[in-house]
Amino acid sequence: MKLTSVKFIVAFAGGLFFASLALAPAFAQSQGEQKKEQPPSEEEKAREAQMREAQARAMRELEEAAKLPKGAGQPECLWLGRRVTSLLWRDDADAAKRFLDLYDRWGCPGDHVKAAFRCLVRLGPIDQKAQQKLAARVHQCWVHPDSKP
Repeated sequence: MKLTSVKFIVAFAGGLFFASLALAPAFAQSQGEQKKEQPPSEEEKAREAQMREAQARAMRELEEAAKLPKGAGQPECLWLGRRVTSLLWRDDADAAKRFLDLYDRWGCPGDHVKAAFRCLVRLGPIDQKAQQKLAARVHQCWVHPDSKP
């Protein structure tokens, strides 16, 4: 009698084990569905709004730069050129030289980097801790290198 009850317990435990494996995906799916139904938090909404704003700003910058002559408005030239200009401003000549080599390799106009950096210097000092201001000014000088202070 003892042997039969042990077999029964083992069989019952095995059945429970396999039943729990079968139900686990369904349980996990119902947990995921509950998470999807919850409205996004204020923090998530703010993050999404910031991302949409950054994407819109990037698109405006690309459209604005597309009007530049001699290929300086191509996306790769725009990105590399602004990077070179900001690195020069921050006195990182070694990194600027490496990016300038890439800029030249892509066939971007070297004179435009000179004009943009000249504009940046003419506009005067920027707070070193305000990276957004530097980025905005570099873009302004990239698109309008003849900007006056």
